[in-house]
Amino acid sequence: MIDWASIAEPMVLAVPAGSAAILATLPGYRLSSKLNVLASLTTFLAALTLIVHRPPAGTFLLVDDLNVFLIVLNTFVGFTASAFSAGYISHELESGKLTPTYLRFYHAMYQVLMFGMNLALMANNIGLMWVAIELATLTTVLMVGIYRTHEAIEAAWKYFILGSVGIGLALFGTIIVYLAALPVIGEGLDAMAWNVLTTRASAFDPALLNLAFVFLLLGYGTKVGLAPLHAWLPDAHAEGPTPISAVLSGLLLNVALYAVLRFKILLAANEAALAPGPLMVTMGLASLSFAAFMLYRRRDIKRFFAYSSIEHMGIATFAFGMGGPLANFAGLLHMAMHSLTKSSIFYSVGHIAQVKGTQKISQITGLTATHPLLGWSLVAGVAAIAGVPPFGLFMSEFLVLSSTFARQPLLAVPLAFGLLIAFGALIWRLHKLAFGTPGPEEKSGPAPAGYKLVAIFAHLALVFVAGFYLPTSLTAWFQHVAALLG
Repeated sequence: MIDWASIAEPMVLAVPAGSAAILATLPGYRLSSKLNVLASLTTFLAALTLIVHRPPAGTFLLVDDLNVFLIVLNTFVGFTASAFSAGYISHELESGKLTPTYLRFYHAMYQVLMFGMNLALMANNIGLMWVAIELATLTTVLMVGIYRTHEAIEAAWKYFILGSVGIGLALFGTIIVYLAALPVIGEGLDAMAWNVLTTRASAFDPALLNLAFVFLLLGYGTKVGLAPLHAWLPDAHAEGPTPISAVLSGLLLNVALYAVLRFKILLAANEAALAPGPLMVTMGLASLSFAAFMLYRRRDIKRFFAYSSIEHMGIATFAFGMGGPLANFAGLLHMAMHSLTKSSIFYSVGHIAQVKGTQKISQITGLTATHPLLGWSLVAGVAAIAGVPPFGLFMSEFLVLSSTFARQPLLAVPLAFGLLIAFGALIWRLHKLAFGTPGPEEKSGPAPAGYKLVAIFAHLALVFVAGFYLPTSLTAWFQHVAALLG
């Protein structure tokens, strides 16, 4: 009998790693784009197997209740982003923005990025997880600057500098966690293994855990894009290829927040340790409020939705900071719904920027009249991300608000205010983008073929259905993980 678990777990890592090596040598962009999609699909199918056939924890790899759904979500969005990327990148080649050499580099780096994120989610070692997130960061730095314009290189350098500071702080926090585990577990890999740390965390020195979490929250919080550590994120989204913007917002931010949650579990297991909630609530609320007001000042459509990502990661962080079964459930649901919705929006924005020849919001008007499918896909995406019922983000935001009103009514006021401010900005911008009158001087290219929009509507369909119905197994998973998070 085939042991699917023993096959699927290494495939989730081996397929992107092996594909990256092959893609780096392929000269033809059409073949490389197809192989990129095939590799991403294979990785997604292998991840699906892990839901049913879960391998036992190993020395370096771990698939458990906390990460299995995120692995599936990561590989699914990675697959749809690769499908969107195939058409998007070919247009960039035809328009002269990229060369065949850069395309070969792009596809290889895409698989390296997927490998890094998957490894970070599956790592059973706090040091290995740090290395994987650093690998994903450096890969995206290179991809953000791939256009080689002054703005793209500046954005890549800003991302590199701020990301390096963040990952340095995270490394320091990781070392302190190891020092806290050393007297209890002893030297060696066991003192860095998640499955061992979580069972022995109650005996760790609480002072060391407290100090470690502050550095870890600041370090990985930089990767999450939490204010005031967010400065790299809008530039990286605006100047890099749109598929990478989708992966950054939909996946990499989740991976960094997942790292924070892993360490939060350690603190929750130690009764004498600092409660991480107030720190997370403060940073989450600051990110939501700051991003909500900044949405009104954006002139670039990709930069606009980058600030929306800061807002939503702030909401998720706030929810996990509040803690408790309901708020943790809402945070997990919000992470999933934001990933699907924001990646869908960036797919739409990528096509829109190409057919309009610009990313400036002032030059994009009347999309429902000039490009109906694109226009209405953007309308649906913005409605979903704004929390309009019956989309899944409405449900997650409603649960966050309900939990906050029940436990900390005073905190619910700035939370609701921030959500309303962001909602107003999104709807205000959407009105002109989708329903404004197209100017006579406006240049407009041909709309993309309908099959190229499948990924957009597939994501939106999932988010729409989630507003009505969540499978029993998925609900049970959310509830179980919510209890683990404390």
